[in-house]
Amino acid sequence: MTQSIDRRLQPRTLTNARAVLVAPGIEMACVIVDTSAGGLKVRTDRQLALPAQVIVVDITAGTALEAEVAWRKGSEAGLKLRGQSPLRGLIPSRLLPARDAWSRAVGR
Repeated sequence: MTQSIDRRLQPRTLTNARAVLVAPGIEMACVIVDTSAGGLKVRTDRQLALPAQVIVVDITAGTALEAEVAWRKGSEAGLKLRGQSPLRGLIPSRLLPARDAWSRAVGR
C-alpha cells in the first residue's frame, strides 16, 4: 500500500467557490477548489496553457487574487498567492480586466 505524502506547508480549506481566471488573452470560468494562506488550487473546464502570472477573481467575495502558477496537471492548477485586492471602488489599472470579468460574472 502506497502512502500519499502531503508536502504543503499550510493546511488547506475546501472552498468550491465560483471564480474567473484572467490573464492576457484569457478569461475563463473556474472553480477555486481549495485555499491556504499561501495559495489556492483551481479547476477549469478544459486544459489550457497558462502564463506564469494570473488573476483569479472570486465572484462571491468580489476580490482579485494575484497569483503565480506553481504547477499544472490536467484541468487543475496550483497557484502561489502574491496579492489580494477588493474589486469594489478604486482599483489599480492592472486589475481593470479582473473587475470587468467580475462585473460580467455577476451580471452588472
